[in-house]
Parts: sequence; structure tokens; C-alpha cells
Amino acid sequence: MPDFATLTPLSLSVLILLSVALLKSVISQLAPHEPLSFFQFYCQRLADKVNKTSNSSGQQTIAGLVAIVITLTPLLIILWLFEAFVEVNWLWQGLLLYFAFGPFNIGQQSSKMAQAITANQKYQARQLLDPWVLRDTDQLSNLGICKASIEMQLLRSLQQGFVVACLFLSFGALSAIAYRLLLEMHYSWNAKRQGYSAFGLRVAQLVLLIQWLPSRLFSIILMLSALGQNIVLHWRLLKGEFFRLNNDLALHALALCLEVRLGGVAMYNKVKLRKNSFNDQARQPEAKDIMLAISRLRYVNIISLTLLILMTFASQFLSGSLS
Repeated sequence: MPDFATLTPLSLSVLILLSVALLKSVISQLAPHEPLSFFQFYCQRLADKVNKTSNSSGQQTIAGLVAIVITLTPLLIILWLFEAFVEVNWLWQGLLLYFAFGPFNIGQQSSKMAQAITANQKYQARQLLDPWVLRDTDQLSNLGICKASIEMQLLRSLQQGFVVACLFLSFGALSAIAYRLLLEMHYSWNAKRQGYSAFGLRVAQLVLLIQWLPSRLFSIILMLSALGQNIVLHWRLLKGEFFRLNNDLALHALALCLEVRLGGVAMYNKVKLRKNSFNDQARQPEAKDIMLAISRLRYVNIISLTLLILMTFASQFLSGSLS
């Protein structure tokens, strides 16, 4: 068993984080899977039972809040109590973090979408995109597939990767898995879907509140990855969205970095929904921009890991100096 006695808490957390991320990346490439698929099924069945469209919006909102409490509370209590019986704590932390992280094959799947669009295989591109998004994909044009793929890459990388890592490093693995379970509830009860505008309201607010600070850090790093562009102009365009409780800042930042339009109209359960649009003066995205988005988000990961490793070395150095 490794001896971690000389490591600072930050160093140990970073070591666990990097190890789990590497393991998850390898497994996601070789054998894609979703460990929380059963929980997604549970959330859907629970909503079918308690989300009654005949109720008023206030009753549906209360039902959604109760659903969060009765689902999350017992699971977290069980995990917290079980931790006391685990002798190898770092292994338990790593296991919870593994479940909290989303799949790490998003870039691989997005690359396949870009190849299908380039080969004019629209049906195949839609089929590849469909499991990753909430919106309807059966009528999407090549332009719509490109937009949806780029936005999906950003939101999945932010929500299921960056935010999870921030919570793990700040508060531990239990907070990371709690957030991921909330996120899965948010996906299942998303307000964009017909019949869930009230039922999914509270979980959406909780998720956005948790994501707010990590999303801002992510957006700043994304802007730093585009230092060759007009970063001052970008900041002027983005600063109005900085304090809003949503992910528009990150989406707008990526649109500016790629110099394309994002957002706009999307179909959810056959209902057209007009979302915020970003960088309206730019060109429409193409298949090549999906690949550019993969590279841009990879730069964010590299910068984040570099900063994290530097902080770890500084923490370890200061700990040795003070001792």
C-alpha cells in the first residue's frame, strides 16, 4: 500500500484526481459505459409517479423539491456511514470520484460526428449526437448538428468534468457524487422538456448555484487559452453575463474563441424553444469547428492541470519548509 503520510491534503487529493481521471479516460475509450444509468432510470420512474400534470405549478414545484430530498438524503447518509468502515480511505475517495465523473470519450464521439457530417452522412451524425443531448435530433440539419455538438462538448466537459473536479478538491468525494446525482436529476427533469418546467425548477436552481463559481473559473481559463485573439474585446462582450446564474458565460466565451455563432432555436419534445444566442455577427459553425472545439477544450484541461500541479508542488514545498 502506498505511503501517503508525507503528502499534504491537497497533494493527496490531486494525486487521486489525476489517477482516477487517467483510469476513467482509458476505460471510456476502450469500453464506454455509464455507471449511473440505473439512477437515471430511477429518476425517470420517480417523476412518472409524482409529477402530475393535473396539479398546479406550485404543487409540481413542491413535488420536485420533495423528490430531491427523498432521493438524495438516504443515499448520502449511506455513503457517509459506509466511509467509516472503509480502511483504505483514498481508495474509497477514488471510487466515489470515478462515479462522479462523466464519460471521458466526448471528444472521440464528437470527432465521429464531424467525420459523418463531412461525408454527408446526416443520419449517422444524428444517431451519434442523440444520446448526448436533450433536444430533438431527428430533424437537425448539418448546421444544427454542428451547433448542438459544440454546445454539448462544452456543457458536458464543464458539468461532468471541471465542476466535479473542483468540488472534489474543495470539499471531498462525497460532495462530488452528491452534485453528480443532482445533475442527473436535472437532466431527467430538465425544465426544457414538456411537463417539467415546474417539477425540475428547484433541482435546476441548485445545480446552477453549485456550478456558478467553477463555471466562471472555466470561462476565464477558456479565455486565457485564446490569448492570441482580442481578449480585451472578448471581456467587454462577456462581462455582462459574469454574475448571471447560468452557463451563458461559458457558451459565449467558446463562441468567441471559435469565432462562430452558438445558441438560438432548438426543439425539445417537438416544441420549439428559443434560447439565448451568442456571437451573432460571426459565421455559422461547420464540421471543422467541432474539431476546433475539441482542441480548445483540451487546452482548457491542459492549462487547468498545469495550474493544479504547480499549486500542488507549492503546497508540498511550503509544507516541507514549515516542518
